[in-house]
Amino acid sequence: MSAPATRMKMRRLRSGIAAFAMALAVAIPAAAAEDEAESALVESLLAKMTLEEKLGQLNQPRGRWGQTGPQVQEGGEDQIRAGRIGSYLGVHGADYTRRMQKIAVEESRLGIPLLFAHDVIHGFRTIFPVPLGESASFDVDAIENAARIAADEATAAGLHWTYAPMVDVARDPRWGRIVEGSGESAYLGSVLAAARVRGFQGGDLRADDTLMATAKHFVAYGAAEGGRDYNIADISERTLRDVYLPPFKAAADAGAASMMAAFNEVDGVPMHANGRLIDGVLRGEWGWDGILVSDYTGVLELIPHGVAGDRAEAGVRALEAGVDIDMVSDIYVDDLPAVVRADGLDEARVDAAVRRVLRAKYRLGLFDDPYRYSDDARERERILRPEYRAAARDVARKSMVLLKNAGDLLPLDRDAAGTIAVIGPLADDKRVMLGGWAAAGRAEDAVTPLEGIREAVGPGVRVLHARGADVEGDDRSGFDEAVALARQADVVLMFIGEHHDMSAEAHNRTTLDLPGVQQALVQAVHATGKPVVAVLFNGRPLSIGWLDANLPSILEAWFPGIEAGHAIADVLFGDHNPAGRLPVTFPRNVGQIPIYHDHKNTGRPPSEQEKYTSKYIDVPWTPLYAFGHGLSYTRFDYGDLAVDSARVAVGEPVTVAVTVTNVGKRAGDEVVQLYLRDDVASVTRPVRELRGFRRIHLQPGERRRIEFVLTAEAMGFHDAGGRIKVEPGRFTVFAGGSSDDVIETGFEVVPR
Repeated sequence: MSAPATRMKMRRLRSGIAAFAMALAVAIPAAAAEDEAESALVESLLAKMTLEEKLGQLNQPRGRWGQTGPQVQEGGEDQIRAGRIGSYLGVHGADYTRRMQKIAVEESRLGIPLLFAHDVIHGFRTIFPVPLGESASFDVDAIENAARIAADEATAAGLHWTYAPMVDVARDPRWGRIVEGSGESAYLGSVLAAARVRGFQGGDLRADDTLMATAKHFVAYGAAEGGRDYNIADISERTLRDVYLPPFKAAADAGAASMMAAFNEVDGVPMHANGRLIDGVLRGEWGWDGILVSDYTGVLELIPHGVAGDRAEAGVRALEAGVDIDMVSDIYVDDLPAVVRADGLDEARVDAAVRRVLRAKYRLGLFDDPYRYSDDARERERILRPEYRAAARDVARKSMVLLKNAGDLLPLDRDAAGTIAVIGPLADDKRVMLGGWAAAGRAEDAVTPLEGIREAVGPGVRVLHARGADVEGDDRSGFDEAVALARQADVVLMFIGEHHDMSAEAHNRTTLDLPGVQQALVQAVHATGKPVVAVLFNGRPLSIGWLDANLPSILEAWFPGIEAGHAIADVLFGDHNPAGRLPVTFPRNVGQIPIYHDHKNTGRPPSEQEKYTSKYIDVPWTPLYAFGHGLSYTRFDYGDLAVDSARVAVGEPVTVAVTVTNVGKRAGDEVVQLYLRDDVASVTRPVRELRGFRRIHLQPGERRRIEFVLTAEAMGFHDAGGRIKVEPGRFTVFAGGSSDDVIETGFEVVPR
């Protein structure tokens, strides 16, 4: 059957179903009619499917890298024809996906289209800052737009589905995957989870530039014990409800079409077998109806977890828990047909999962036009547009956090800087700028710091460059050249940090120090007496106490994406006034972990005056840089913090207002942060929790009144039944430019 004939067949089927649905009830709303059409199509297909074809829809193999790019595995085309595959991981390209889709639609018995999925985490070809870096911008609209651009490019390359956003709350920077999320705050993580879902999925999944989003990893993966990837998460039910579940709830409420199970266990049950949380909380309590996909070999891993004795048992446990799609393990398609026929698994469980997969394909419009995402011309036109690069540059510079700037060394004068020494292993490394999980990003697309600086400076400024050392290893042979260049310079810019794959899956660290001999390189250059600016590239907090104590200026750049060099030059030379804020606490050393802003007090809170309190004897208990910290080239003053009512009844909202004034000499952005504490409750509560933020732009001398609304949900916590509970009592409100630099007021909640 030809492609046009196939499309005509699909349209006739949908048209007939819709007409039938309309005949059943007079004046059915359009949405209801569409639901009826969807249900009728899904049930019609389900009734025709063999057991093997059903389980094939739940099977997701990975692609392989061929001579022309990502391809299906050897023998994959025959498996598509046989109906043994419902989706693919890591296969993209408009022309190639069109050819595979043609096999599925025109050469398989039922003609069900495929889904093509990939990890589009922080851009597809136009690479934005890594998610932790993006989150430092505290710019919800910019982050949503970055996801929208990623979706436009990815769908142009034949993809329907991304395994993003990662919404795990992460409080242990040893964990390599902290780079993929929004940091330590459940509130910030929830706001950005919803923004990224909206960005990927757009306003209508049936549009050809919308990408099905996946909130991952459900749930508590960021609580992995010891910061070791894939480890257990030993947390209480209240912590699960108050901290780790909220970003997933926000993603579900934003319409996330998919979620991914986590590798970890919770309370002794691996998440790939955790029906209490998947079918119970996610689907039962929240009413979410999307696809739940396994992580890579996650179903198979129930065997080493020790809750399944063989492949078949692993498949049964996962499917019964609500895991719809088996990624890579091939267990559902190979091992479960015999189990079902032997009455070891209710086929209704299989049917429920297949329904969800078919509904997703319907909602993406693939039954109407299976080739809507596979257009060569669109792929050429949509990839790496100039306006997309401009957006990447904007987000990169908004994400950068000025950690320290003693003596206002920054910004530099691009025309009067004299001689600039650009030193460090990451000054001219294109690949590192992209960070990990760079999808279809190419190193040659990236602008390095050295390139950006050379392009930005005036004609009278000399730029010298020396690598000095590698990111890792103990080779110091480049020190002499670096020191010699530093002696010739008026200012030294040092580009140091981690390699792009050091903050990544399975890349956990027991130290947060600068890798290799990089600190020794900085010390050697610093000994010249020249002013040194350190620019950091990393996907996790680093312990940089020596840098903080000895260098005048430190700029956190994260892994900034393809426009790294331009964005860094924009900040260093003052074309952009930095306003990024830390989405995660920076400890003084690894021994302070866990350390985060919304911790709880003990019966003996830390005190310098009292010996027997909760602190250390070798370093202060406070962080090196607190959550929300970030400096500017101007200064902001906070005042007149007030609530609209000193007493409110349980369940009523409170409006909080604060006046922010730019008291410096430059225009700039400020991230206004609102924190809340329940002073006395029936259970212990955090010392303060982020409950609102707003990124605003103020001219010198400009003053603005900013309002926030604290809802009952913001004031409450989860009770033993999983419900939000607000208790009468005193609440303290904090507002400021950082979690540790605030003014405060309060209000009282009284019984109704």
